[in-house]
Amino acid sequence: MLQQVLDSIARQPAVWDVFRSIAEFGFVADYRVIERELNPLGGNQNRKFLDFGCGTGQFARCFPADRYYGFDIAPHYVKHARRTAPHKLGVMNGTAVGFASDTFDAALIMGVFHHLNDDTVVACVRELHRMMRSKSTLLMLEDIPTQNPLNLPGRAMHWLDRGDNIRTVAHYQRLMEPFFHIERSSTILSGICDLGVYVMSHTDTTVQA
Repeated sequence: MLQQVLDSIARQPAVWDVFRSIAEFGFVADYRVIERELNPLGGNQNRKFLDFGCGTGQFARCFPADRYYGFDIAPHYVKHARRTAPHKLGVMNGTAVGFASDTFDAALIMGVFHHLNDDTVVACVRELHRMMRSKSTLLMLEDIPTQNPLNLPGRAMHWLDRGDNIRTVAHYQRLMEPFFHIERSSTILSGICDLGVYVMSHTDTTVQA
């Protein structure tokens, strides 16, 4: 019964947005990390940003609309995002994205990879490496095991979220190399959700297909 309720919520993007916003206290911690690590509204005004798995477009507002491109595999999420944000959004598969090589200066991955198995993550990372320019920055925020044993709501959220591939820093390091180098990692508490923050640089070496 509970799983059916969750599935029903997930099929309604507006309801899912409210549910997640409550659980993560308005995403305040997430927004701060994006601003600090990517500085999307400052710096070089020609930079292009990719939101890899944008979901309902919750984080599009962090980026200038004319230099942001977001995509998700779920058409109903993208449809909802288009109604709420004036940004460029599309339906695509992360393992075969329809952008040219060397297009983006920075990319955001927000809570995507813990839903995917290792082989699919590597295929997605290979695509990211292809699309991103030399010296570009990849910012990834992903669920990690609940740090406080008393945070029972956080544990319940992991179960409800159905993310079966919550990984360690070492595990992500194995998956990301040789495509990206993890420059630094940290953790934040976004509402009841513990997240790992990974700031990565694009490797300039050619990766064989």
